[in-house]
Amino acid sequence: MKSLLKAVVLSASLLGATAATAQDTIRFAVTDIDGMEALQTEMGPFKDAFEKVSGLKVEFFAVSGRTVAVEAMAAEQVDFVLTGPAEYVVFNARLQAQPVVTWNRPDYYSDIVVLDGSAVQAPADLKGAKISFGEIGSTSQHLSPATLLAEGGLVYGTDYEPVFLKRNVAVEAMIAGEIAAIGMGRSHLEQITEKFPDQKFRVVVKGPELPADVLLAAPSVKPEVVDIVRKAFTEHGDELLAAITSVENNAKFIGGGFNATVTDADYDSVRKMYENVGVTEFLAFLE
Repeated sequence: MKSLLKAVVLSASLLGATAATAQDTIRFAVTDIDGMEALQTEMGPFKDAFEKVSGLKVEFFAVSGRTVAVEAMAAEQVDFVLTGPAEYVVFNARLQAQPVVTWNRPDYYSDIVVLDGSAVQAPADLKGAKISFGEIGSTSQHLSPATLLAEGGLVYGTDYEPVFLKRNVAVEAMIAGEIAAIGMGRSHLEQITEKFPDQKFRVVVKGPELPADVLLAAPSVKPEVVDIVRKAFTEHGDELLAAITSVENNAKFIGGGFNATVTDADYDSVRKMYENVGVTEFLAFLE
């Protein structure tokens, strides 16, 4: 009987250890980093710092975009995903993924940009024109600029023709008079100003600060694990931010920080942006 009891206790201990081990590792993906090599390069310092302060192990899960990431979460292949505001809305609608902590970046807003010599002074002046946006479905390059135009009285796809051109191609088209304006993020305006030093650009409308990028958790992740992750960012934010921004490709987060009190309602403004481009269900990414 004693031998049997010892065996039962040992078996229970082994099962408990296995369960604990399963919770010691989180699988982590980033929607805008393509492939394992890039993920390890850009997020390696963060991984090391996070493991140190949280006690959790991080297992990278490489994806080739947002669609792959949401399908991986649906298949329970990934636990946490760092993604943008527009992407979060789809993750939440499809999978009930929940926000854990925002990754804030300074000066994250959109502009409607024209050539300095353009006669356009307000969104109403763009009625009947052709306007280029960046990546379709992007918060800062598509949804937010379209919303700025909507707030100026222009109906998407009715009062103007939206087109999607690569940024430099769009600038060349604007110089040639083929399009009237470009919707873009603030950082993109800096890039085209540098790329086209002989041209002067003017902002017709500057948008408000956008909701931040967000680390979200799959519905399968246990609440206690989410709490550990959230606590790591709350108590060791400076260390984690220093690790993240030690990589040049993460410079957009310099001067930013983390917010662990984020709620789903913080992204209602993004849902409204989708509605402004004619989308009322958020179950798929715009393509």
